[in-house]
Amino acid sequence: MRQGYDVKPVHPTETAIEGLPVYRTIADIPGSVDVVSMYVPASIGIALLDAVAAKAPTELWINPGAESGALVARAKALGLSPILACSIVAIGEIPV
Repeated sequence: MRQGYDVKPVHPTETAIEGLPVYRTIADIPGSVDVVSMYVPASIGIALLDAVAAKAPTELWINPGAESGALVARAKALGLSPILACSIVAIGEIPV
């Protein structure tokens, strides 16, 4: 948010994260999604990929600890181009 991004958190049970309303699924976000940043275990992330692909993001970040060979292969099979790096560091922030 400090970098000017319109952040839309997704979590199945939370209602707010850092003061922002939370969507239960990525499919619940109205309109398009430009960037997706995954911070979930690979076993969860792989189950989310079909819904992510349906939003056709221009970037899919798979953050350290969220990656697996199977997840990357599935993302590529869905036409996504996963970026294996920390999205927070990539925009010049320091994770806390």
